[in-house]
Amino acid sequence: MKLVLAEKPSVAMSLSKVIGADQRGDGYMEGNGYLVSWCVGHLVELSQPEAYDEKYAKWKYDDLPILPEHWQYQVSASTKKQFGILKKLMQRKDVESLICATDAGREGELIFRLVYHQCGCKKPVERLWISSMEDSAIREGFQKLRPGTEYDALYEAALCRERADWIVGINATRLFSCLYGQTLNVGRVMTPTLAMVVMRDAAIRAFKPEPFYSAELKFRDFQAGGERMKEKAEAEKLVAECCQAGSAIITKVEQKEKSEKPPALFDLTSLQREANRQLGFTAQQTLDYTQALYEKKLVTYPRTDSRYLTDDMAPLVPELVSVIQQSFQIQADVPAPVNAAQVINSKKVTDHHAIIPTKTAAGYDISSLPSGEQAILTLLAVRLICAVGTPCHYAETIVEAECAGQKFRTKGKTVTDMGWRQYAGKPVEDAEKNAEAGDLPELSEGMTLELAGVNLKEGKTSPPKRFTEDLLLSAMESASSDEFPAGVERKGIGTPATRAAIIEKLVQKGFIERRGDKKTKYLCSTDKGNALVTVVPEQIQSPSMTADWEVKLLKIEHGEYDSDAFMGEISSMVSGLVKTYEAVKGADVLMQPERKVIGSCPACGSDVCETAKGWFCRDKSCKFALWKENRFFQTLGKQMTEELAKQLVNRGKARLTHCYSRKSNRYYDTTVHVETGEDGAAAFKLEFGGKNEHENDECSLSGG
Repeated sequence: MKLVLAEKPSVAMSLSKVIGADQRGDGYMEGNGYLVSWCVGHLVELSQPEAYDEKYAKWKYDDLPILPEHWQYQVSASTKKQFGILKKLMQRKDVESLICATDAGREGELIFRLVYHQCGCKKPVERLWISSMEDSAIREGFQKLRPGTEYDALYEAALCRERADWIVGINATRLFSCLYGQTLNVGRVMTPTLAMVVMRDAAIRAFKPEPFYSAELKFRDFQAGGERMKEKAEAEKLVAECCQAGSAIITKVEQKEKSEKPPALFDLTSLQREANRQLGFTAQQTLDYTQALYEKKLVTYPRTDSRYLTDDMAPLVPELVSVIQQSFQIQADVPAPVNAAQVINSKKVTDHHAIIPTKTAAGYDISSLPSGEQAILTLLAVRLICAVGTPCHYAETIVEAECAGQKFRTKGKTVTDMGWRQYAGKPVEDAEKNAEAGDLPELSEGMTLELAGVNLKEGKTSPPKRFTEDLLLSAMESASSDEFPAGVERKGIGTPATRAAIIEKLVQKGFIERRGDKKTKYLCSTDKGNALVTVVPEQIQSPSMTADWEVKLLKIEHGEYDSDAFMGEISSMVSGLVKTYEAVKGADVLMQPERKVIGSCPACGSDVCETAKGWFCRDKSCKFALWKENRFFQTLGKQMTEELAKQLVNRGKARLTHCYSRKSNRYYDTTVHVETGEDGAAAFKLEFGGKNEHENDECSLSGG
C-alpha cells in the first residue's frame, strides 16, 4: 500500500479518480493499492519564540537576538484533526511507502517534509512531479515517480527561506518595536519592497515640473515638431519666423523595414503584470484565479518562472494551438501559423514550463466559469496563439524638414503584415504606438512644402510614474538591477509564488494602500510605511541585499551553495544589527501613535486595532468592527471591554455571566458567538445550554 499526500483536498480527489482510490474514509481515499490524503495549508509551522523560553513572551530589547540552535515546530491549532489522520495513515502497517504529491515547487516540498518529520515517519518516499492536473499528465507522473531524495536540495532551500524569514522578521520587528514603542512589522522581503514604494513616492513629491516649449509645423497631410526649448520667448520667436518663411524644405527621408517578434509565453509574474494592465486585477487575484483553473485541469502549473516549454512538448504544440484557437474563437477563420520552435527551449525551463491552457480547456464550457477565471483563461489562450505566430512587419519612415534655419522631424509607421498581432486584440493601436503619424505622403529630399500653419506647443516634464501592481512586480523581479554591473545575472526579490502575498501583507499591515479608480489602482506608501523606512537601516531595506539572498536560495535549491553558510550570513547580519543599531533621533515626530492590536480579523486576517470608539479591522475595505457603545451588549446589561473584544476576535466566542433580561426580570449566563458576513461585518448569536437559541437581527456591529 502506498500513501499519496496531496496539498489540497481538491487535488487529492483528482489524483484518487485517476489511480482508482474510490473508497472514502475519514480524511482520506482508499483503493487499488493506494491511500490518498491531503494537507490543509501549512499543517506544521515554526514555533513562536516563547516556545523556546517563556521569557520571550514579552518583547524586550535585552533578549535580542533570538537565534534558535535547534528549531522547534508545532501543529497548527486549526488543522490538528487532519494532522492526526495523516499520522495514523503513516503508521499503518500496510503502508510501505509514501508519494509526495504536494505542489511541485519549493513551498509544496516544505509542506510535505515538515508533516513527514513531525509524524516521525521513516518510510521511503517517492516524488510526483507534474505541471498539469489533466488525467493524462497524472497517469504519466505516476509512471515516472522519482526518489524523494532527489529533491533534498529543494527542501533545504525551502527550509532556509522559512527560517531566514523567521530570524529577520522576529528579531527586526522586536528590535524596532522596542526602540520606538510601537509595533513595526519588518520582513526580509516585505521591507525592501516597501522601501521601493516609499522611495518612488518621495521622488514624485520632490519632483518639480519644468515647462518646455516647441514649434510645430502643420502641412496639409502631416505635422512635424521642433526641438524643445526652455524659454517661451525663444519658441515664440521661432514660430513667427516660420510663419514668415511660409514653407519648409524636406532635408531627409529615411525608410526602414522593421519587425516585431511575437511575445513570449507567460510565467506567473508576466501574467500578473498583464492582468493588472488589461483587467485591473491585483497580483493575488491573478494567482488565485490561475490556481483555480489549474485545479480544474484547464491550465498548467501557475507558480513558474519560465516562459518556455520543454523540448519533448514540441510535437504537442500544433494540435493544442489549433483546438484552442477554435474553442476560444480567436480569429477562427484565419488558421494560426505554428512556429513551435519559438516557444521550445528546455535549457530555459527550471522546475516548470510556461503557463498554457490544456487540451481540456478546449472542450470546456468557458461560460460556466467565474468572470475572473474566464478573463485569465482567455489571456492565456490568446498569448499561446500569439507566441507561436509570425513577426509583425511594418515600414517606418523618418522625415526631417528645415524651416527658418531650424530642423523639424516626424515619424510615420505603416503595418505591412499584421503577423501575430491580428490575433492579439487592438492590434493596430498597439502596432502603431510611438508613431507620430500613420501613413505619410510620398516625400523626397529637396521638396519644398507650403505650410498650412505653425503652432506653439507647451508642455511640462513628467514626474516618475506611481507604482501600479504591474510596475511594482517588475521592480521586484529586477530588484533594482541598475545597481548591478551589465551582464550580471538578473536578481529579484521574492519569487513568482510569493510576490503577490508580499504586496497583500503590506496593504493589510497598513504600510501601503491602493488608490485610484476601478480601472487603475496605484500603490502608495502611508505615513506608517514612510516612518518605517526612515528608521530601518540600509541592510534591512536594501533590494540588492535581499536579491542577493534570493540568488543564494536558488543556488541552494540546485545544490550549488551551502545552506549552513547562508543561515550563518543571516544570523550574523541580524546579530550585528541588534548590537550596532541606534534609534534615530527625532523619529518620534514621524511616528503616529500606534493603535493597539488585539488580534487578527476573523474575516480577512488583518490586524484588529483599538480606537476611541471600538476595535476595527486595519484593512479599510473590511467592515469588521466591535463598537464600545454597542446596543446588543447594552440589552444584556454588559459593556464591550478590551478583554471581551479579545476573546471574540481570537476565539470567536466569549462566556458572559450575570446577564440581565428585562422581559423575565432575571439574571442568566450565556455564551456569545461572533460571525462575519461577506463584507466582514460582525453579528452575534447567543448560546444557551449548548444551542444557539437567540439571534438578534440588529446585531450587525457596523452600525454601532
